[in-house]
Amino acid sequence: MDYKNSHSAYIVGVALGDGNLSNPNGRAVRLRITCDDAYPVLQQKIITSLSSVFPTHPVNTYKRKQNCTDIYCYSNELESILGWKAEKGSKEKQQVRLPGWIFSNKEYMRNCLCGLIETDGSVYKDRKYTYVNFTSIIRGLAQDVMILIDLLGYSSTIHSTIQKNGKRKFVVRVCKRSLEFIEKIGIQKK
Repeated sequence: MDYKNSHSAYIVGVALGDGNLSNPNGRAVRLRITCDDAYPVLQQKIITSLSSVFPTHPVNTYKRKQNCTDIYCYSNELESILGWKAEKGSKEKQQVRLPGWIFSNKEYMRNCLCGLIETDGSVYKDRKYTYVNFTSIIRGLAQDVMILIDLLGYSSTIHSTIQKNGKRKFVVRVCKRSLEFIEKIGIQKK
């Protein structure tokens, strides 16, 4: 079965933002996405997308005490869709990048960017201007995001800072035509 579609592209973005892979039972890979309960529309969008990608696999939720919910499902196809491995450590340790298939289709690019920004990004106003940010501690992932933005006809800048924990954080920012970008990508974080 070919799992490469617009829902999968969105899940790639969400998983790279707020997801992790594990294989707790040694038989099937689990994707767990942690989502703040302040965003019920986003939670439902993630559940719907996962259910579309894996129609024969149950998508479950687990309510945490810290005002967030884990959304998870199991599938041995997850590693090939997402492009990283459950058993090889954190996304940072693996220096994850966007899987190559995302770059093959503008719809995939838009959906992946939407997932990335809805989890590890922000939309904000400063002095009457609207900006879109994406942040990551993984340089290659931030560079991939810049490439997607460019391929979709927009421009971005990248800045880096050293955090208190000593790690470098990369911020990709869309400043020009940001309202058009938000609409085109379909960002809705509610």
